[in-house]
Amino acid sequence: MKRIHFIVNPIAGSGKHSFTLAYLQTFFNTENYSVTIKHSAYKKHAISLTKESIAEKADIIIACGGDGTINEVASCLVNQPIILGIIPIGSGNGLASHLKISQKIADAIQTIKNQNICKVDVGCMNEHYFFSNTGIGFDAQVVKYYELSESRKLLTYVKATFKSLNTKKNNAMLIINDKTELAAPFMVFISNSNELGYNVSLTPKASLKDGLLDILIVSKIGKLKALLFGFLVLFKKQHVLKEVKTYQDKNLIIRNSENTSFQVQIDGESHLINTPTLSISILENALQVICELL
Repeated sequence: MKRIHFIVNPIAGSGKHSFTLAYLQTFFNTENYSVTIKHSAYKKHAISLTKESIAEKADIIIACGGDGTINEVASCLVNQPIILGIIPIGSGNGLASHLKISQKIADAIQTIKNQNICKVDVGCMNEHYFFSNTGIGFDAQVVKYYELSESRKLLTYVKATFKSLNTKKNNAMLIINDKTELAAPFMVFISNSNELGYNVSLTPKASLKDGLLDILIVSKIGKLKALLFGFLVLFKKQHVLKEVKTYQDKNLIIRNSENTSFQVQIDGESHLINTPTLSISILENALQVICELL
């Protein structure tokens, strides 16, 4: 009998999703499957629930939520034999989109039943894993303001974007990678997958299976150029700006010579990391996940 555990974020997306045992058993019969449902109640609760499910010898653990919930569950499964499943019910669902997992719950459950398992790369920033992307600067500020809002809609991102344009930037930040140095960047975005969500992408060529991080660096720009950058992103044309540089690498080091902490976003969740140095790398084929054919 296969043990399947569902870790559900009940306020993800619209917050109106129903994952009852009766509903799930219409897909997973009691003869072949043992189904367990757990609901997270606060940020990082899904981590302890997942560890609990690991101890209970679950075969498959399903993250039901957005990229933040998926990050919490998947972080516990890196280099583990337990398989990750995803039911995307968040606002952006960028990772699920890359994995070609439907946002229709019934279709996502069918994908889990089909059990096409692939191994994907995992990003690592110091002791924090990321599966879709991470960043410092402008995007980290947008996520911070987004989380402070009670709404979880695309318009909320737009409002957070404009508010972030008025946030004072750190003028003593240095980006160091081999010979690359940059003071006071507008943003540094490091991606493992090719979509942020809402069909928006800063790194359209990124892949979960190429063993590389896709890195986008935007040097210091004013508000008007920042607005132009945002407009170009909608059409995946941000590279036409001379302030935008992109490259691929397995490692990246970011140092802050002024402060001893970084405001970052990790898979769309805001974090304050108390260190003057960020060491970012890629772990190849470190996670088993159920997906459609990649």
